[in-house]
Amino acid sequence: MTDDAPLAGTTVPVVGGGFGGLAAACYLADAGADVRLLEKNDWVGGVAGRLERDGFRFDTGPSWYLMPDVFERFFGHFDREPGDYYDLTRLDPKYRVFWKDGDRVDVPDDPERVRALFESYEDGAGEAFDAYLDEAAYTYEVGMERFVYEDRPRLRDFVDVDVLRSAPGLTLLGSMQDHVADYFDHPKLQQLLQYTLVFLGGAPHNTPALYNLMAHVDHGMGVYYPEGGVYSVVKGMAELARELGVTIETNREVTAIDRADGRLVAATEAGDVAADRVVANANPAYVERELLPPGARDGPFGGWENATYAPSAFMLYLGVEGDIEPLAHHTLVLPDDWDPHFASIFEEPRWPDDPAYYVNVPSMTDDTVAPEGCHTVVVLVPIAPGLEATPDQRERYREQVLADVAEYTGVDLRDRIRVAETACVSEFAEWVNAPEGTALGLAHTLTQTGPLRPSHCGPLDGLYYVGGYTTPGIGMPMCLISGEHAASAVVADATSESPMARLPIPTAGD
Repeated sequence: MTDDAPLAGTTVPVVGGGFGGLAAACYLADAGADVRLLEKNDWVGGVAGRLERDGFRFDTGPSWYLMPDVFERFFGHFDREPGDYYDLTRLDPKYRVFWKDGDRVDVPDDPERVRALFESYEDGAGEAFDAYLDEAAYTYEVGMERFVYEDRPRLRDFVDVDVLRSAPGLTLLGSMQDHVADYFDHPKLQQLLQYTLVFLGGAPHNTPALYNLMAHVDHGMGVYYPEGGVYSVVKGMAELARELGVTIETNREVTAIDRADGRLVAATEAGDVAADRVVANANPAYVERELLPPGARDGPFGGWENATYAPSAFMLYLGVEGDIEPLAHHTLVLPDDWDPHFASIFEEPRWPDDPAYYVNVPSMTDDTVAPEGCHTVVVLVPIAPGLEATPDQRERYREQVLADVAEYTGVDLRDRIRVAETACVSEFAEWVNAPEGTALGLAHTLTQTGPLRPSHCGPLDGLYYVGGYTTPGIGMPMCLISGEHAASAVVADATSESPMARLPIPTAGD
């Protein structure tokens, strides 16, 4: 075994081909492992799939490309860059916001203009925005370098001189709502700084203030669009994986993971796959309930039933004829008071009466995703995981949401829809075996953040977890980093190195 191929001669199947599984497969193959990625669906990407109907192309899941530095870092590890696989457009405005009182703003790709926007709502808010953004940039820099890129899966890993030296000045505890309210009184400004919490599967009252770093992601780094949609990123990662020697097998569902004759075995209908180690991108709750032998189950939080899951989503995929202005590429429609909507997700699960929602129209930027004269429109309403969603309920809510879009944005889509598909709780459960049909995974509550999230080491010796249910958390960039951490754990165990050993990480200037 050479230093540059520490896993040479090691067989490692990866169960599931979402962002985390694809990333882990790339890192493992680069470390010399024989990697087979086993995906139960006929596509890779997990919830980040592709739906095509009559010339319309829809991203079924994520549609915001944030934190470009993480993608550059991932591809850079393999001496590539994102542009080798897909092209990016930086959006300006980044998004448009409609409030249901008739107010509307465009949020520009320029912190100075955002500063002026804040000042227009509240005297002194421009200066407060500067201070908030400075703090967010510091939190991002320290948080990413000390707590995200460096995997610290145990509480005692945080008792480190360098970490403790970095901690002063970081806002770790308290809620985002209280933290943002320390800077801004106007509720609309508070919403503009907290809408990204939906990407983390949380709400202002239950997400730690540490995630003020999302303001730096938004206003300091920009919002991008990969040409062809987010599925272009999935295709690029799959292409990279194959270049590195990964065998990708779709329609290959793993039905059990166990030990036999001293090795791990991933069982499938097409035959068992014997392995030295197994990396599961399938969520840990599903793995431990459905795939492992009973004695190996070891759910956190006193059992998976006590976990707080991120929202599910009611999704509309619409192919629409004609003009859709004033909708933008990214559009948010927000009630003046969004607390009742969050309460309907986390406190008293129900279909929200006055929903806050997101409308994605990629065809405003990319004319390849819709036929000429038409637009691809995706509407996402966050809803409670586990919510009952009968066909009648879905149809009623579809009409309610389309009426809401017409009333509050001025765009009536109802009489010119050529393609209409929906997804909801049951689809997320079917696509990726998501517990309670969550669309994202484990919410980033205070008790499910950092070392309190499931680690990359599973309850069965030689089993590892990767993806949004583990550290560092939810989102495409975090899943890329999770893939690195999971592969690093495999390398560390295989070479009997310290659990804190890591794969070589390219630094700025490399």
